[in-house]
Amino acid sequence: MKLGYRVEDGDRLGSLLWEFGPGWRMISSAMLGGGIGPRTWVLNAQVVAGYARMDPVDHLAELGPGGDGVGMMTAASVDRCTSAADGGAEAVATVGLRVPTWAAAPEGAADPELAPMVGTVNIVATLPVAMTDAALVNAVMTMTEAKTQALLEAGYPCTGTASDAVCLAVPDSGPQELFCGPRSEWGARLARAVHAAVRQGAVSWRPGYRKPGAELS
Repeated sequence: MKLGYRVEDGDRLGSLLWEFGPGWRMISSAMLGGGIGPRTWVLNAQVVAGYARMDPVDHLAELGPGGDGVGMMTAASVDRCTSAADGGAEAVATVGLRVPTWAAAPEGAADPELAPMVGTVNIVATLPVAMTDAALVNAVMTMTEAKTQALLEAGYPCTGTASDAVCLAVPDSGPQELFCGPRSEWGARLARAVHAAVRQGAVSWRPGYRKPGAELS
């Protein structure tokens, strides 16, 4: 994972880039490179609050290294990303919860704004085992369930935000796992890694949060 910075319209913005190279298959809900297929990189690009460009896919393609990759956006500060690992499963999350949402909110219901800080919840995860298409879909379900559990445990009454994105990368060769639910071997490890990363990010996102041991000013 590489953290880089660029300047757009006077704002200094960060980006997280994973360069996997060939030999990987990914499933993602991202605007660029979403779906299931071979991909060589993943980009989580920070954008300004109130992002208004009408060509986000082209914008992400410009920011990426070229070729087939996955690109997602967030207004959260990507340099505050959180990560966790469990038995070979790894997850990185950027967490912003200005406007938390319930997935099944009543039509027309307004979502609360918690703070001036902005962002969304983006998750990038990897597993060291190949998977069938069905198992990849199962894995996205597992990641989403783990994310929601983490947010609720951190004290946020929501299932996420309306713009969350996810990406899972697995090898494109080798014996394929048939399942990735939260009680399967790899699904359980994935769930714990995602849960830990998102929970850490949700807790540290709170306004006024200080890392343990930080000096008071």
